[in-house]
Amino acid sequence: MKCDESKVMLHALIDGELDSGHARDVEAHVASCAGCGEKFAAFRTMHDVMSTASLKETAAAHLRNRIEALMATPASRVVSIHQFMQPTRRSFFGGFAMGSVLSAAVAASLALTVIRKDQEQTIAEEVVSAHIRSLQAGHLMDVETSDRHTVKPWFNGRVDVAPPVVDLTAESFTLLGGRLDYIDGEPVAAIVYQRRKHLINLFVAQQLAEKNLRPNAKSIQGYNCRHWTQDGLDLWAVSDIVGDELDEFVQKIASAVPRSSSAS
Repeated sequence: MKCDESKVMLHALIDGELDSGHARDVEAHVASCAGCGEKFAAFRTMHDVMSTASLKETAAAHLRNRIEALMATPASRVVSIHQFMQPTRRSFFGGFAMGSVLSAAVAASLALTVIRKDQEQTIAEEVVSAHIRSLQAGHLMDVETSDRHTVKPWFNGRVDVAPPVVDLTAESFTLLGGRLDYIDGEPVAAIVYQRRKHLINLFVAQQLAEKNLRPNAKSIQGYNCRHWTQDGLDLWAVSDIVGDELDEFVQKIASAVPRSSSAS
C-alpha cells in the first residue's frame, strides 16, 4: 500500500469503517511508515479530544439571578436614562464582568466554527476515501444498470432518502448503477456515472443543515469534490475529471433534484 492510498483511509480506520482486509493493509502500512504513523497518531488524538470535549457554556448563577431580578422589577422602579448613564465603580466592574462573559461567548462561538470546519473537512476526506475504495475491483456497484427505474427503487429500505437517479446519457454522463456506501458511519446512496473513461460518484444522504447550501468546491488527493444541500438532501460529487466538467454535472443533477426526488 502506498502513502497516498493510506492517508485517505486513516480516518475510516479510526472510525471503524474499513472492512477487515483494508484495515489490516492500512495498519500494516502505518506500522512500517513513520510519516503515516505520525499522521495516524495525530488523527486519533484529535478524534479522542473532539469526542470527549465539553462545548456547552452555562451562565454563572449570580448572572442568572441578576437577570431574573431585573425582569421582575416594577416599572416604577426603573431608573432614568440620566441615572443609568452615571458611571460608578460598581457599574464599571459590572460592565467589565459582562464584557468578560460576552468575550467568553464569542470565543466559544469561534471554537465551534473551527470545529465545524474541521468536521466538514473530515467528512470531505471520507467521501474521497469512499470514492477511492469504490475504484477497487468488485466495489463499484451493487446494482449495475443504466435504467434509472431499476436503480432508484433498489435503495428503498436501504437508506432514509429517495436519491435522485437522473438519466444524463444525452449530456454525456452515462448512468452505470448504484451501491450502498457509508460516510461518517451512516449509510448513504452512491450513484455511479461515467464521463468518457472517468467515473463519478454521487453520494446522497439526508440533509442536516437548516438551509440549502450552494456547491462547495474542494480538491483532495487529486480528486475534485463538490458538496451542496438541496430539498432535504445532502449531496457530494467526486471524480478525477476536471473541475469545469464536474461543475456541469452538479448543475444538471441540481436542476433535476426537485422532480427526480418525487418521481419513481
